[in-house]
Amino acid sequence: MEMISGKLPADLELKSINTLRMLAVDAVQKANSGHPGTPMGFAATAFVLWREYLRYNPKNPDWPGRDRFVLSGGHASMLLYSLLSLTGYGLSIDDLKAFRQWGSRTPGHPEYHHTPGIETTTGPLGQGFANAVGMALAVRYIAARFNRPGMSIFSPRIFVTAGDGDMMEGVSNEAASFAGHQGLSNLICLYDSNHISIDGNTSLAFTEDTPARFRALGWAVREVADGNDTDEVRRALDWATDPALALPQERDSPKLIAVHTHIGFGSPTYQDTAHVHGSPLGADEVKKTKEHLGWPLSPDFYVPVEVKEVFADMERRGAALEKEWQELFGRYKTSFKEDSVQFEQAMLGKHPSGLAKRLPPFSPKDKPMATRQAFGTVLQEAARMQPLLWGGSADLAPSNNTLIKGEPDCQLRTPGGRNLHFGVREHAMGAILNGMALTKAIRPYGGTFLVFSDYMKGAMRLSALMRLPVLYVLTHDSIGLGEDGPTHQPIEHINALRAVPNMTIARPADANETMALMDWITGQSEGPFSLILSRQALPILDVPAERILEGAPKGGYILREGSQTPKVVLIGTGSETSLLWKVQDELELLGIATRLVSMPSTTLFDRQPTEYRESVLGQSTFRLFAEAGSTLSFWKYIGQRGIAIGIDHFGASAPYECLMTEFGFSVPHILSRIRESWPELGLPVNP
Repeated sequence: MEMISGKLPADLELKSINTLRMLAVDAVQKANSGHPGTPMGFAATAFVLWREYLRYNPKNPDWPGRDRFVLSGGHASMLLYSLLSLTGYGLSIDDLKAFRQWGSRTPGHPEYHHTPGIETTTGPLGQGFANAVGMALAVRYIAARFNRPGMSIFSPRIFVTAGDGDMMEGVSNEAASFAGHQGLSNLICLYDSNHISIDGNTSLAFTEDTPARFRALGWAVREVADGNDTDEVRRALDWATDPALALPQERDSPKLIAVHTHIGFGSPTYQDTAHVHGSPLGADEVKKTKEHLGWPLSPDFYVPVEVKEVFADMERRGAALEKEWQELFGRYKTSFKEDSVQFEQAMLGKHPSGLAKRLPPFSPKDKPMATRQAFGTVLQEAARMQPLLWGGSADLAPSNNTLIKGEPDCQLRTPGGRNLHFGVREHAMGAILNGMALTKAIRPYGGTFLVFSDYMKGAMRLSALMRLPVLYVLTHDSIGLGEDGPTHQPIEHINALRAVPNMTIARPADANETMALMDWITGQSEGPFSLILSRQALPILDVPAERILEGAPKGGYILREGSQTPKVVLIGTGSETSLLWKVQDELELLGIATRLVSMPSTTLFDRQPTEYRESVLGQSTFRLFAEAGSTLSFWKYIGQRGIAIGIDHFGASAPYECLMTEFGFSVPHILSRIRESWPELGLPVNP
């Protein structure tokens, strides 16, 4: 049995638990906004976990050896804020009083980087659960990479609390299925089963046997009949954290503890009702609840002196746990110097860079190459450069080119394998990648078709909100994928991703732009990157590699200048850049001076200084932007007189060459558009 402190007297334990309950009640009441029900119902289980099982040090929230705690139901944030405040993470009672207010450290849902001790941003239900799966997967990989016999320097457990709403969301089922297959025995989910959601009793829409479902998904399961029975909670946590107490068939499984609780516990009027899920109790009910629980009516935000000491002891134990770990790591550093340096750098999120210096440029003399193929080639060297760069795809590895050659698959028996198979689970894949990235040590990537980014948009948005360095490899980027037809041909997707703040989007024109962008991606850690890649082969453009290496990371640059001051500026992304190369040749033959701008990343380009952007786009009012997708975002670059070559309708099933011609992505069509839109250029009718 793993307990890091002795059992408290029953009255002091109950007083500590009620402190957590009433801090949440008072904070929600003061804010006149929030969710008091879950903190009231789940306080007993959370208290036992944090006091006796969870390994953490409030004075060093980023201690590598700590366990991770994820509150998947982020609406219950006041429970977490109260725990962080009382255990010494630097949140004051005044911070709790400022719950949900402008500029406070206690926003409505927990936000990564915003408040010490918050491991991930949660709120959209199911995402935190899937993040925890990613954390457990990444922690297991790091352990396989760095632990040595007799020196297990890295063995955190991942504890995640989830409610009925989390369990209803499809992402949690995808992630649970993946976790069960992987045998993530370092993952423990405390399921707060209180049978209440916003609409009312969950029987309105949710009547499945959730523990049975998790057993079917490969989890080991225990149930706690009364979440206020702390001894029963302890027995379940002992089982989940001590392999000797698990059955042999349970030891390689993630653990689910279904804790049956009463939402709003202690409220005489609203316990076990939907009202207490997401509304303040109201002044009268707060008074009744305090009287019912034997709590002083004033002051608000009351913390008894003896309870302060209970939590102060938890803080002291955390410091002792880290000290013990630091002594172990000191011995590790003596025995494994190189590994210890790599471990320390990785845990700070620092990884080797300089990919382009390790690779020769692709030659224009080479055969045309799809940018998805170029990515696969570049990935091999990136993986050699960064041992903690790894990932996979949603059952599309041969098509996405996401396999690292010569490396084993990541599975239960090969936890250090670098090739992940997410299965057809895009929604969970995105959230799992976020969990992997939240360790800082892992640089994860995941691949699927661009059109299926819709399935993981929620997770991608959270990647951007948390500024996590997740690489999304999104292939089959346009109608150029051909015969699969409109269900698989993305139209609006690039612009939808461009609209996500902090998300960098890039659609390289050829193999060398792919390499240049991968060089930038592997050298930064400030946010997620969506790399949009072609299915069809593209010519390798005949320009100096240095120009591409310098220009592509700026998002847009002059790829090829005509013979004179440009009258027409052609702007292309991805496969349409080589098309505009041909258009430029035709215009130059007709005596019309041109400039060809490659703009693989409008998001990177928009971050450049005004002077640079103006120098690239030039002064001409004759600008044309071509991209095989929605034209929604073109206009800011070309102005009212500009020409937008795109597609604002769904595609069709046919060979891609046919589609490109039929939908206007051809030299004759573009020249015709120029002739019609800009008659003053004097373009001949039959050039």
